[in-house]
Amino acid sequence: MARGLYAYAFVEDFVLLYPVYAILFADHGLSDAQISSLFAIWSATAVLLEIPTGLWADSVSRRLLLTIAPLPVAAAWALWTLTPCYLSFALGFVLWGVAGSLRSGTLQALVYEELAALDSTADYARLIGRSQAASTTAATVATALAAPVLAVGGFPAVGLASIAATLLAVPVALTLPETRARPARRRGDAAGVLRDGLAQLRRGPVLRHRLLVLSVLLGMSALDEYVPLLADATGAGAVAVPLLVLVVSCGTAAGGWLAGRGMRWTAPVLAVAAGCLALGAASGEPAGLVLVAVAFGVLQWAQAAAEARLQDTVEDSARATVTSVAGSGSEVVSVLLYGGWALGSAAVGPGPLMALAAAPCLGLAWALRRRD
Repeated sequence: MARGLYAYAFVEDFVLLYPVYAILFADHGLSDAQISSLFAIWSATAVLLEIPTGLWADSVSRRLLLTIAPLPVAAAWALWTLTPCYLSFALGFVLWGVAGSLRSGTLQALVYEELAALDSTADYARLIGRSQAASTTAATVATALAAPVLAVGGFPAVGLASIAATLLAVPVALTLPETRARPARRRGDAAGVLRDGLAQLRRGPVLRHRLLVLSVLLGMSALDEYVPLLADATGAGAVAVPLLVLVVSCGTAAGGWLAGRGMRWTAPVLAVAAGCLALGAASGEPAGLVLVAVAFGVLQWAQAAAEARLQDTVEDSARATVTSVAGSGSEVVSVLLYGGWALGSAAVGPGPLMALAAAPCLGLAWALRRRD
């Protein structure tokens, strides 16, 4: 299970297009407003499809959905590479949103239930956290390779490499175990799954609380998009910006590798992370990115802990559906964060804006102390 999970996470995010697709858009004449509209299309697709795909994952083979999921995103890279224009970029983001929705909730449910079959659910946070670290590592390596590949072969080479890496996830998914028995309800009975999921949410205040905490933690991952702006605002220079971004990426990966340890200290550690984020971002100095890296590492570690708590509370009959609700909630949080940043950027720079993100961290620490 562990090797297949880590391999799947790695090849999914070993995408050389990640660090350069904004440049691709700009090179084909898109304005900042048009690029922002693409991100909005991406988020809207995810919000609309998260719960329906969760229902599907509770009704059919979860391994099957994980095998299918890389195909639409590979098609998105093909569109961007072969027919670059606004319409292709928009369709690509829709396909990317479809792929993410197929995976979200499905993978978590599969991993938890396979561990339950082995009486090893205590390992869930560690496995999920390390898979997230594998994703971060893959994206970091892809970022390092993107520049030389772009220099040699241009955007077509970067796009083809991204398609090939994404398609590798298909055979890897086929190696994942799935021992779940056929659901007692008729296969494909999404209405029954939905009723089960809603019933769990209605009668479970602890479940609702844990769902909300996980949604906020996952939504705060959107802060990643602004790390380059924060690094640039320190005045370190264009050459140093990628190195400062790498520092934060290493902190995020470290948080994933440490997942599963010390989970009972989640609330106070999140409070410390809030302080690190506020001080590091507000300092305006390159060295402040080290504190930001610590905060991002804690957020990654806390996400794995929150996922484990949620999975411990959900019943198998609608596990993927309920988990997908958290994914949908996280997209809403991300959109609110994007909007808040856009509004705030008219008045202050990236440092103060990133520092303000410490407030939700403190709120989560308080919520966990009060209820978990």
